Amino acid sequence: MQMVLGVQREHLNTMIKHSTAKNWLPAAIAIAAVFTCATSLAGGAPQQAQKKQESKAAQINQAPATSSAATYVGADTCKTCHDDIGKTFDQNPHWKTTLNKRAGEAKQGCEGCHGPGSEHASSGGQTPIPFDFTKMTAKQVSSRCLDCHATGATAQEQMNFEHSVHAENSVSCLDCHSVHHSPDTRFLLIKEQPQLCYGCHRDKQAQFNMPWHHKVNEGLVRCTDCHNPHGSFIQKQLRTASAQDAVCFTCHEDKQGPFVFEHAPVKAEGCASCHIPHGSPNPHLLRYANVNQLCLQCHTTSSFSAAPGTPSFHNQATQFQACTLCHTQIHGSNFDRDFFK
Repeated sequence: MQMVLGVQREHLNTMIKHSTAKNWLPAAIAIAAVFTCATSLAGGAPQQAQKKQESKAAQINQAPATSSAATYVGADTCKTCHDDIGKTFDQNPHWKTTLNKRAGEAKQGCEGCHGPGSEHASSGGQTPIPFDFTKMTAKQVSSRCLDCHATGATAQEQMNFEHSVHAENSVSCLDCHSVHHSPDTRFLLIKEQPQLCYGCHRDKQAQFNMPWHHKVNEGLVRCTDCHNPHGSFIQKQLRTASAQDAVCFTCHEDKQGPFVFEHAPVKAEGCASCHIPHGSPNPHLLRYANVNQLCLQCHTTSSFSAAPGTPSFHNQATQFQACTLCHTQIHGSNFDRDFFK
């Protein structure tokens, strides 16, 4: 490109040098033509690359159109070849769901999700099925599932999936669910919790192995009790309590209040300002083993938190001393502004 522009520039200089009053018009026309060509060459390559990228993105994001000649043939026809799937599919929750959603038994089962399969069946499998989940992008797969799951009884759980952290990281429904071979007949998960979640969230698995942790590994608490894997309107895909407060208050109701005297971090920053919710080496899931060290993050004279500084009569050198020995109602109190008993 630079070589072409350099040759054109030398040619222009020569024309301008030898141009006279008589031939100024042809020279001007030639100059304009050269600049037009140079501009086209300079901008043509990026434009072509951009168009190529847009075309490729459109091919990826556009699901294949179903042939207008294809018709529904029924699940019994599909079972002729796919017997391993067909013999158990009528026990699957999707069997009843697709019957209601796809307007009758003719569109029930396999074709409720894969589309009409007459051409696929008549060609002995040579013609691809209208919607092959294994060949679709994560966005296409999830969009197909949300045709049903973004409405009706499951809408509140899954309506925000397209804006969830999972969707933004190209995690599709089929990365967690198996419609055909799931051992879990309720949610069709490919594995039981928490092992399914640990497949990606290895750091959280380590935290749940800490001495103090929520009883997830023991089966008393599930990841989905606190998080909505299909998306939430708050950070970390957290759920909320019935009063739209932090999900922690679903179990720890005594810490919720409202209190006459509130501890600001509980309301402003949430429980995680002092606790590590998944697991900790410290009792009560605290961030620090020394309670005073935790409190002194805010209660010092040099703190920018506006919290009152530690009084001079507090001896921080005393071994095993903890602020909560006296300030027992640290989450909030109805009787004392200093959170005493």
